[in-house]
Order: sequence, then C-alpha cells, then structure tokens
Amino acid sequence: MSEDDAKVLAAADWGVPKSAWESTGQEASVKAVDCNGTPLNDGDDVTLIKDLEVKGAGVTLKRGTTVKNISLTQNPEEIDCRTKEVKGLVLKTCFVKKL
Repeated sequence: MSEDDAKVLAAADWGVPKSAWESTGQEASVKAVDCNGTPLNDGDDVTLIKDLEVKGAGVTLKRGTTVKNISLTQNPEEIDCRTKEVKGLVLKTCFVKKL
C-alpha cells in the first residue's frame, strides 16, 4: 500500500481531512521550556525544583541538584541528562529550572 492509498483510506474511513496530511511549509516547532516557561537549549544547566525518586536506581535526587549539559529529546516535555549518581537519566521539564 502506498502512502497516497493510506491517505485516501484515512480520509474515507476515519474522517481525517486532507488538510491534516498537507504540509503548510510552516512547521510548528514546539520548544522545551522549564517550570517557569524559560526556553531550554542543548547544553544548558538546570536545577531540580523538588526531590525526585529515580525508579530502578534506588536513588533520590534532592531539590537543588544541578544537572549540567542537558540534551533535548523529540518530546518537548523531556530532557536527557546525567548526574553523579545516575547516568542516562530522562527528566520531565516541569521539574527543572534553568540556571
């Protein structure tokens, strides 16, 4: 099945409008923001605003812990980072504040 066939089936079966498949050329870029609404970028330093229990690691990251050199993910609500205690950590942006 080609991509065009899938679009026709989606429009006919599920009522998806054709405009949903068309690109307008202006992609809506969703930016990651911290708890205060400040935009986050790759390489920023952030601090935790509350104690967080890390599942599977048996570690609690305390409020005020600084996380350096974050990486943004495809999901604007998550960031990749590492701390001294936990490597390869994914945090929700609602729990961090940009320094």
